[in-house]
Amino acid sequence: MLLRNTNRKWLLVVGLVMALGLLAGCVPADHTMDTPDLLEGNFWEKNVVYYFAITLDTFASWMGGSYVLAILLLTIVVRTLILPLTIKQFRSSKAMQALQPQMAEIKKKYKDNPQKQQEETMKLFQTHQVNPLAGCLPLIVQMPVFIALYNAIYWNKDIRTEEIFGVVLGEPSPWYFLPVLAALTTFIQSKMMQKQQTQQIPGMAMIMTIFPVLIFVMSLSFPAALPLYWVFSNTYTIVQNYFLYVRSSDKGKKEVLAK
Repeated sequence: MLLRNTNRKWLLVVGLVMALGLLAGCVPADHTMDTPDLLEGNFWEKNVVYYFAITLDTFASWMGGSYVLAILLLTIVVRTLILPLTIKQFRSSKAMQALQPQMAEIKKKYKDNPQKQQEETMKLFQTHQVNPLAGCLPLIVQMPVFIALYNAIYWNKDIRTEEIFGVVLGEPSPWYFLPVLAALTTFIQSKMMQKQQTQQIPGMAMIMTIFPVLIFVMSLSFPAALPLYWVFSNTYTIVQNYFLYVRSSDKGKKEVLAK
């Protein structure tokens, strides 16, 4: 069962990457329209993309017409809204850490019976109401946001023509600056969580190592606004993880030493 859940997590990551790659190659670069025109489109356009487009337009109007600041504000709003899921992920991580001695005992006891080992481990999770896949929740919730933002950027001519440091938001970055920054911030946040995650799900260390590389490769072909969104989102996450993982861990170590 544990192995099956691990395979599902791998399939989830691969599926998300393939979906993003498909988007990169299937959306025509000259497909632009005004935001109200999205209401005449298909279900996705009028029920999802339209609301992201109108939100970005509204935020831009608040920010003096700057879509860069609008994307930053949208990022903060989205990340704050999914904060309860992130906290749930953090609590699940702590619970998994607390179960490590019992998991090690099960592994030792049933070292010659992998199936029984997995069964007993899942029983342990169920008894303590721990979900080993809780780490997927923030990523899953963010994916529709990312895809809708992708569409909103490609289809909004105002966003596509705005520039930041000479880079047009609707076109791939002509330099490696934004792709490298997106990959670097992804790497930093992955490293902050890696110590927590690799003790829980087999294969997570490899996923967290590969993911920054995938972000870099995809950012080379995506419109610059998307790696910019990644940079904003990753920066938020790095600050958040500092307080959740690093600072709380240091505080816990100090309390142990004080005793």
